Amino acid sequence: MLNSASLRLRLLAGAALTVAIASPVFAAPAPTAAKDTAPAAAAADPVIDPAPATAEPADQTGLGEIVVTATKRETNLQKTPIAINVLSSQALTDRHVQSLYDLADGAVPSLRVATFEARQSALTIGIRGIVPLDANQPAREQGVGVYIDGVYLGRQHGLNAALFDVDRIEVLKGPQGTLFGRNTEGGALSIVTKGPSGKWGGSATGGIANYGSYNGTLHVDLPETYGVSLKLDGVIQHQDATTKNPLADQTGFNYYHRRGFKATARVRPISGMTADFSYDNGYDSNSPFYSQLLNVNPNGCKAGAQSASPACSLPGTNYTTLTGSVKPLPSQVVVNGDSRMKVADIGVPQQPSIDKTHGFTSNIRWDVAPEIELRSITAWRGVNATQYDNSGGYHRVPVVAAGCVGSACNFSRYSLADLHQNQFSQEFQAVGTVGQFDYVAGLYYFNEHISDDAATPNSLAFNSALTTISVLDPCTGSGGFGSLVGCRSIDRASEVHSKSYAGYGQVTWNATDRVHLTAGGRYTRDEKQGVLHFSRNLNYDTATQAQLTAAGYAPLDATWNRFNPMATLAYDASDSVHVYAKYATGYRAGGASSRTSNYQTFNPEDVKSYEIGAKTDFWNHRARLNLAGYIMDRKNSQVDISSIQTTASGSFNNLVTINAPGITKIRGIEADLTVQPVDGLTLTAGYAYTYTKIPPVLIASTGVYQNFYIVFTPRNAANGSVDYTMPVGDMDLKFHLDGNYSQATQTFDQFATKNDPAFIANARLALANIHVGGSNAVTISAWVRNLFDKQYVFRRDPSNSLPGAPTTNLTSGSVNNVLGDYGNFNAPRTYGMEASVKF
Repeated sequence: MLNSASLRLRLLAGAALTVAIASPVFAAPAPTAAKDTAPAAAAADPVIDPAPATAEPADQTGLGEIVVTATKRETNLQKTPIAINVLSSQALTDRHVQSLYDLADGAVPSLRVATFEARQSALTIGIRGIVPLDANQPAREQGVGVYIDGVYLGRQHGLNAALFDVDRIEVLKGPQGTLFGRNTEGGALSIVTKGPSGKWGGSATGGIANYGSYNGTLHVDLPETYGVSLKLDGVIQHQDATTKNPLADQTGFNYYHRRGFKATARVRPISGMTADFSYDNGYDSNSPFYSQLLNVNPNGCKAGAQSASPACSLPGTNYTTLTGSVKPLPSQVVVNGDSRMKVADIGVPQQPSIDKTHGFTSNIRWDVAPEIELRSITAWRGVNATQYDNSGGYHRVPVVAAGCVGSACNFSRYSLADLHQNQFSQEFQAVGTVGQFDYVAGLYYFNEHISDDAATPNSLAFNSALTTISVLDPCTGSGGFGSLVGCRSIDRASEVHSKSYAGYGQVTWNATDRVHLTAGGRYTRDEKQGVLHFSRNLNYDTATQAQLTAAGYAPLDATWNRFNPMATLAYDASDSVHVYAKYATGYRAGGASSRTSNYQTFNPEDVKSYEIGAKTDFWNHRARLNLAGYIMDRKNSQVDISSIQTTASGSFNNLVTINAPGITKIRGIEADLTVQPVDGLTLTAGYAYTYTKIPPVLIASTGVYQNFYIVFTPRNAANGSVDYTMPVGDMDLKFHLDGNYSQATQTFDQFATKNDPAFIANARLALANIHVGGSNAVTISAWVRNLFDKQYVFRRDPSNSLPGAPTTNLTSGSVNNVLGDYGNFNAPRTYGMEASVKF
């Protein structure tokens, strides 16, 4: 496959060269009026006066210019030497995107969005094969930076909150270590919201849908008064469970109820200065996707010699003997690997997970002189998340045998986790143009405090004959413990303080009208201190030194320094053809795993990227083709080894993060095509090929080399859409259809087992510009997500199908807890109607 990847890169290079040579053919008859870079006085931070994602040319024909702020200044997407996808507010509306998880269907082929475990309350976001399995821990960082109006969000918790009045989402692909900093190895997801206009206006939207769903938004722009402009945003979203929970008065699965509020004030205290001050809060009540038992003992595990059951082999081990027995399933358990279950087989205690987010942001810019604009971005943000996940029922360990007594009859692991995070960030920027040079310089400070705790008691019990099921006492039923606060056996509790300091600069030399050379660098110093307060219900704050030594525990106290350079050579072959070659670097900070009793540390990982690209407009600006090919080499890749270990009071997840030695290879090709063959009709297509290879890792405890995989990264992914607008009198009839495909991918670093390939289609039909009451414009629409109600497993866990992880005996593995693969199906088809009005 490596040869295949090399061939693809050669073909891409040849295509880019061909386009450059043939540029007179592709060029429009007349040069475009768009300029590469806005002057310093017009360069804007995303939160202030965001430019529309698309602005039609003067003649209203052809594809409009797309404005982005990926280089900290407003530039034309086609003349920006970065691989970027832009989702406009209209594109989000057409796909009925209400939160970031709605992008999981493949709106951008290189962008991957997945739940952590089955939980909607924390998201895993990846770009170009940089996808961490478990960034759910306080001392673990993400690989893709998520920004809202220029403010970095330190945690994956709370990312699935309802989106406010979004102008566009910019997906920056490839390392962004110079301008965006740490933890942007794969790229950055930049969400740009609409700020105050100073003029009276706004919009309101209300809708209903199946599964008891409803949604509403209200955006109000107040006129400028005494130099102050105010904008208010409110949002609410609700969906009942799509899989019912048979236990009375308990929450079903894939439920959510979200609401949020945001207020932004814009002040112009002196000439040339604009200051935005905003406050937002969000509330997200949700439940996990239902975890189904997909099969039973698919690897033929049984007691005896390991060689007699070759498929029953746990990666990284060298067992010679398998012990124990595979238990028959109780009659109440349903096995279904073919379709999404509408009702769970066993009712379980389940309450909603609650995420609460809040933030204060100050964004100030000052045009000091024609050559320089100064900016200050100050933010305080926080998230409080409580996760409740009992989606597995009997589909996860522990397994119960007939004739059980006492706690041996207990099952249904109820995963409970709390996280509290607060962050402060301050960034100063200087942006401007001096002669032939465009420059950006900045200073950055980030301070974060996080604490978490987790418990996993059992919640149900069989009788000894396995004929009846009872709910355990929520305080004492699970080996003397339970799920109530104050009654829990704490699996882990930790606390982390992180600080990051950075200085950066980037200069573009416009050597000629066609040649542009960019160079930049960022110096970062990261400091991280962390402690375990509890592990396996042992209080480390009061434990004896002998107990801590026996656990191998040491607090985390680490400092890392990095310099991340970048360089780009861009060439404007014509007004319509732009090619570039880019070298970029990035890094993700190290940390420690709170899921281990020794608080095992791991080091940062670093990436170097080599990229070539071409951005072309042709057919008199009715067609646009953007190509990119890249080679990424990642050093010291952070990979995870996960296992579930049972105890008398429940079970716990033992997850060890290690640095894979050697170089992880990531290779890829991306293509985006947009065509407007006739007025009113727009066709798009996107494709991403991603090859990944982590070198085998020697597991020191077993002496076995183990293969690792990059999760949620399909080798091939593609999408396409059709948008058609037809005038109907003074109104517009609009039709949208999109289709999204992704190949099967791994779900866990350590297992070759893949989830299912996926194809999802979405559609929307709208009648827009219905004028009511003078200038008010009304839109009525019908939408559907997952149009063909496709069912696929997006997360498959094989850990219940294999022998248990070794503890002390490295040659013998137990099959006592072998059940089968369990996993989660995607959301079912949802459909509804909306009405919106602009005023």
